[in-house]
Amino acid sequence: MGDLAKIFKAYDVRGVVPDEFDEETAEAVGAAFVEVTGAGTVVVAHDMRASSGPLAGAFARGATSRGADVVHAGLGSTDLLYYASGSLALPGVMFTASHNPARYNGMKMCRAGALPIGGDSGLAEIRDRAAELLRSGAGGAGGGTVSERDLLRGYADHLRTLVDLSGIRPLKVVVDAGNGMGGHTVPVVFEGLPLELSELYFELDGDFPNHEANPIEPDNLRDLQKAVLDVGADIGLAFDGDADRCWVIDERGESVSPSAITALVAVRELARHPGAKIIHNLITSRSVPEIVAEHGGEPVRTRVGHSFIKAEMARTGAVFGGEHSAHYYFKDFWSADSGMLAALHVLAALGGQDRPLSEILTDYARYAASGEINSTVADQAGAAARVRETFAGRDGVTFDELDGLTVSGPGWWFNLRPSNTEPLLRLNAEAADEIQMAAIRDEVLAVVRS
Repeated sequence: MGDLAKIFKAYDVRGVVPDEFDEETAEAVGAAFVEVTGAGTVVVAHDMRASSGPLAGAFARGATSRGADVVHAGLGSTDLLYYASGSLALPGVMFTASHNPARYNGMKMCRAGALPIGGDSGLAEIRDRAAELLRSGAGGAGGGTVSERDLLRGYADHLRTLVDLSGIRPLKVVVDAGNGMGGHTVPVVFEGLPLELSELYFELDGDFPNHEANPIEPDNLRDLQKAVLDVGADIGLAFDGDADRCWVIDERGESVSPSAITALVAVRELARHPGAKIIHNLITSRSVPEIVAEHGGEPVRTRVGHSFIKAEMARTGAVFGGEHSAHYYFKDFWSADSGMLAALHVLAALGGQDRPLSEILTDYARYAASGEINSTVADQAGAAARVRETFAGRDGVTFDELDGLTVSGPGWWFNLRPSNTEPLLRLNAEAADEIQMAAIRDEVLAVVRS
């Protein structure tokens, strides 16, 4: 029996298998999911981890025990699950631990239309009801059925209707799937496009024998960067384990900031929807809201995290949103995130003209950024207070606390955010140039780590 208090996070379920998350727990969560949401049918998909199929099957047993039918989509990426939830108008559950190590697994849940389920929108109730069922062992009347449905082709065809790739020039593309679900989805989505594809680690393997499927960590991009240079590729793409995030490498083998990709895609979406709202979280580059405004759009700043992005998209009617973590959200994809759809936008932009990717992106990258730097801090609030005191009273300095502590000054800003699950403070800093950014970064870290 898993520890529900430990594995239920703010936005999903995640824990070590089987110590924290096992089939008994998944079955109880399946029953609780149906009871809390009132779902008559649920669509389920899973990634390539050895435990994912059995956990999905256990969830289905729990759901059918409460009279719900289950549409089992089998292997899929998380955005394939969102496609299933949106196109079938069904609540859905994806079994994956995304980029986390092999010993982990988890669940991402949504209501019909890919609407998120988070801590304040049903996840806590599902956790509490599942805990009751685990204690009582209460059964259900049954009656639900399980049917299998292959949705990969429909997913690929739908994405291709959202981005016009018909006129792009031939491109050399290297994709690193990290032994994750990109190895399953990329061949079908890219089929028939004028792309010379070089595949890295497309074999599905939940033990991740080559490197972690987490492209936000620079070490996990080394093989892709080398391959781009070795084959003379126009672009490299790296997907995480459940393939809902996509990281971009340019033709020089250089890593591209997700803020630059956010700005590029935002400009493309504003060309289709003049004056539309674009979401960006508060640690994306300041170039994003600047470029959005310059192209006639309305930038909307949010907290970090997909539940906040999706809530703001629903509230504002925004057509697109981007995060520093390489999550990209599209109104015409049920406001859900899709790394594959972002990749298609970049390919369309690159293939629609003759300039190399690095040259295109100079229009979208304006500042020097630190990237996210973690510091282990027992007293997070105390450290943040010391930082605020250090910068208080300086000319032109302002503070806000939308998400952690953001401090802005002439030509620079930084944000300190506490981790929800670990004794960490996360620093992101940006300035007009590398020298100024390094000075601000180092000053903040010295105070945090003192």
